[in-house]
Amino acid sequence: MTDNTTYTPPSVWKWEAENGGTFANINRPIAGTTHNKPLPVGKHPLQLYSLATPNGVKVTVMLEELLAGGVAGAEYDAWLIKIRDGDQFSSGFVEVNPNSKIPALMDHSTSPAIRVFESGNILLYLAEKFGQLLPDEPAKRTECLSWLFWQMGSAPYLGGGFGHFYAYAPSKMAYPIDRYTMETKRQLDVLNRQLADQSYIAGDEYSIADIAIWAWYGQLVLGRLYDAAEFLDVTSYTHVTRWATEIDDRSAVKRGRMVNRISGAPQYQLHERHDASDFDTKTQDKIS
Repeated sequence: MTDNTTYTPPSVWKWEAENGGTFANINRPIAGTTHNKPLPVGKHPLQLYSLATPNGVKVTVMLEELLAGGVAGAEYDAWLIKIRDGDQFSSGFVEVNPNSKIPALMDHSTSPAIRVFESGNILLYLAEKFGQLLPDEPAKRTECLSWLFWQMGSAPYLGGGFGHFYAYAPSKMAYPIDRYTMETKRQLDVLNRQLADQSYIAGDEYSIADIAIWAWYGQLVLGRLYDAAEFLDVTSYTHVTRWATEIDDRSAVKRGRMVNRISGAPQYQLHERHDASDFDTKTQDKIS
């Protein structure tokens, strides 16, 4: 269905009704809390409050990569935040992230504890805290961070733009779908050219730039976002596909994708993660 209705914006916009989209029940033009509820705190210094969206996957993959690299201090508790239920508007969550978006992290290894929000900042914080997955040499570090911030600036066009109008909007509209498809494909071409002559996004070293970009664009070309792989002709981006497949095969990435996941095959859903053994004993297929 195509909606060709002409819309004339009012002089002053007012919130009068839900728009009917997939997330209409939680969208609102104001910030702040809707209910009082403290966040749980587990046994580890790092407390993650999240959901396995692409932004959430960035952080759980990062933490699992750190643990795989022998960083014992990266042990963490991952608590499930059900965004469709409005958990992100609880008083406890808003204290950690006033923007009410997952993921959010509390580091209790310091006194006072440090709150960290925005997924890119969490990756940077953990990389600097543990000295991993971020190059030390200034030029390489800058290249890595340039691509990290590229992802932060570009992905809203993919998710909030293309993903919303292609998959979540209440009706299909040609103009926004065409507009954001064009931009998404341009971004994929940027990545394809970048990966033509090197193994990873920022050079020959796997880094937080790869983790951040893979969570969105890697999963997109692997057919996991918006059921849009065929529509976007993702197989034509051969270098991105090669890179995405190689990262997808990493053990830490496989584990990171499972944490806080509430959809898909039950054996790949680990709603909460409090110990490494949880991957073997507490996935939904075993609990159910």
